[in-house]
Amino acid sequence: MAALLNFPTAHCCNSQAHPAITNTTNLFFNTPNNVGTSCSSSFSSLNYSSSSKLTLKRSTRNSFITSNHSQNSSSSSISPEISSDDKPLRIGIVGFGNFGQFIGKALIRQGHAVLATSRSDYSEYCQQNGIEFYNNIDAMCEEQPDVIFLCSSILSTETILRSIPIHKLKSDTIFSDVLSVKQFPRNLFLEILPSEFGIVCTHPMFGPESGKNGWDALPFVYDKVRITEKSPQERKSQQFLSIFEEEGCRMVEMSCEEHDRHAAGSHFITHTIGRILSHLDLESTPINTKGYKTLLQLTENTVSDSFDLYYGLFMYNVHATEQIENLDRAFETVKQKLFGRLHDILRKQIVERVPLQGSPQRPREVTFLPNNEKMKDLSSFAIPPPPASTTSTSSQDNNGGVATQRKESLVPGGRSQ
Repeated sequence: MAALLNFPTAHCCNSQAHPAITNTTNLFFNTPNNVGTSCSSSFSSLNYSSSSKLTLKRSTRNSFITSNHSQNSSSSSISPEISSDDKPLRIGIVGFGNFGQFIGKALIRQGHAVLATSRSDYSEYCQQNGIEFYNNIDAMCEEQPDVIFLCSSILSTETILRSIPIHKLKSDTIFSDVLSVKQFPRNLFLEILPSEFGIVCTHPMFGPESGKNGWDALPFVYDKVRITEKSPQERKSQQFLSIFEEEGCRMVEMSCEEHDRHAAGSHFITHTIGRILSHLDLESTPINTKGYKTLLQLTENTVSDSFDLYYGLFMYNVHATEQIENLDRAFETVKQKLFGRLHDILRKQIVERVPLQGSPQRPREVTFLPNNEKMKDLSSFAIPPPPASTTSTSSQDNNGGVATQRKESLVPGGRSQ
């Protein structure tokens, strides 16, 4: 099964590839601050409404004592107002790269047990952060986590999902993901997983960079695709989603179809513009405007993700092709407006001989066309110099009187008569 775990751990926000796993660690769980073997956990009381939308209410913090899962049972206690179903969840993260670690920290903060597996060896990191690490996915599934949380790349999702030994899991296990597309994983889950398994598709609309200072008001999209109503599975799904609400996320319940339609017009377009700008080799200047700084930041953020991520946004979102075509038409429209106006200006300058705006004004030249019988060759169309005003030349005879008054006029060809 080691070969089955040879998958990328890249995610929609930051992607990295890692070498194969070499070892593992013993089962271990401690507090987020590594203080002793107990931790103070925050639980949420859950209210249900007929609208089936997530209704969460924060409760007071309750203490739950854990000690490497091997201490005497008397050392563990649950607050009387919390039922056995409200114990901290055991959440298995599949793909423990940059984003998996980012999510795992929040799960630990909320007092839940985190199990992780990845093709790279993160045993030391996990031991320092109170996470159980397994060198293969079979070993993790034998621990029967309540939730299987896929934090892998879009391109590797199907391979990973089909490699999971679902026969080792509890029948009411909940599967979730964090992919930037939603219809694709939803369809995979429905196709591969037995009908009793729960499905909650999610998309945190942020990543390690944008969420490094907290998740307050950051959107978290979710769709409870298949959850058995009025069952422990439903309560666990609410408890799972409450983790992100407790972290301050703005919870947005949305169907997978609607998510992909919106994401194609926002997420995919953002990455596309960033990729296009990256080919311009834009550089910072001494006179950067705020808008230009935004473009530079956009380019940096999008190019920092792998091209596989960007390709996944295109390949696995049915609305992406339409957006590419819309973007191409929009660019052509802008070009036509620019060159159309330029053509109008040039036409006036060349044909109507209108001087450029701001240039010195000069008398308008008039072209005289000769009569048909006088047209002999192309020289007949030569433009004469501006017509001279009628001038009078006076000459005196020997007697000092005015002898003659000569008038000069122009005829086609510039000859005088």
